[in-house]
Amino acid sequence: MNQELIQILSQITEEEKRILNVKKEVEKERYTSSKDFVIQKNKMLEEEQLITIRPHTRFIDFPKHKHDYIEVVYVCKGSLTHTINNVPVVLEEGDILFLNQHIYHAIKEAGKEDIAINLIILPHFFDVSFSMIQKDNVLADFLVGILRNASHKEQYLHFKVKGILEIENLLENLVYSLVHDASNNDMINQRVMGLLFLYLVKYSDSLKAGSPNSYEDVIAKAAVNYIDINYKTASLTELAEKLCLSLSSLSRLIASKTGKSFRELLQEKRFEVAISLLAETNLSITDIVVAVGYENNSFFHRKFRERYHMSPKEYREKNRRIR
Repeated sequence: MNQELIQILSQITEEEKRILNVKKEVEKERYTSSKDFVIQKNKMLEEEQLITIRPHTRFIDFPKHKHDYIEVVYVCKGSLTHTINNVPVVLEEGDILFLNQHIYHAIKEAGKEDIAINLIILPHFFDVSFSMIQKDNVLADFLVGILRNASHKEQYLHFKVKGILEIENLLENLVYSLVHDASNNDMINQRVMGLLFLYLVKYSDSLKAGSPNSYEDVIAKAAVNYIDINYKTASLTELAEKLCLSLSSLSRLIASKTGKSFRELLQEKRFEVAISLLAETNLSITDIVVAVGYENNSFFHRKFRERYHMSPKEYREKNRRIR
């Protein structure tokens, strides 16, 4: 990173001076008004701000907390250790950590030469960025979903991108823009973030191995997500092309991570939809066979009986929810 930026980000802040000279304690009132340690966006962002930057506070252990916004941590120099679900997550120089609004984490004390920045981002800042991503990009859709997740599932993404010049340059541009508080730069920053996501998808193998969202896990989850959405027409060949993987590599990875083959996962999903349609609609069985992606009626009936030990007609009579 540019040395001018490193010097700016290395400066001892007023908060750090107080920690060093007065009281080695995190002032929670700087971050939240609630009893739970949930860092609040209105403490971090000015009115109508979508994104801001602040250097990570050093010289103290930062206690367990979460945020009501999305946080992106980037280590410019040195290292930083987070604890997530009681597991250490070590960020080294050049690492990026995306944290959604639902995940609790704590941070070990950082030293003077450990320089990291926190990007504090409202979810709708990403709207422009996400619109830049191809609509049929299976992997991008999954990664974006982690940050946009409307459920309360704890999710994080840890990328190791040191040495990937395209990503390093984009991050430096974004940090420079935010540090110098360039006015009216939201639109530019949103597009820089969009480009950053496109490159992170391109270099998705930079996802940290062993984390809950490692490259292998993300590929497997993206495959399941693809089946959930495209069960009628899904094929392993199409998915492999979308993920730029060979058929054999993708097939092995899916089996390794899910314990099932692509065909088994697809069949499970199709029958899950089929039994729902049998119970909840008046569609004919022939129409249901077509709706879930099968062309061979007799194959569907045979597999249905193997799975449920009755015919589709018998299942409908037994489980019908409409009259």
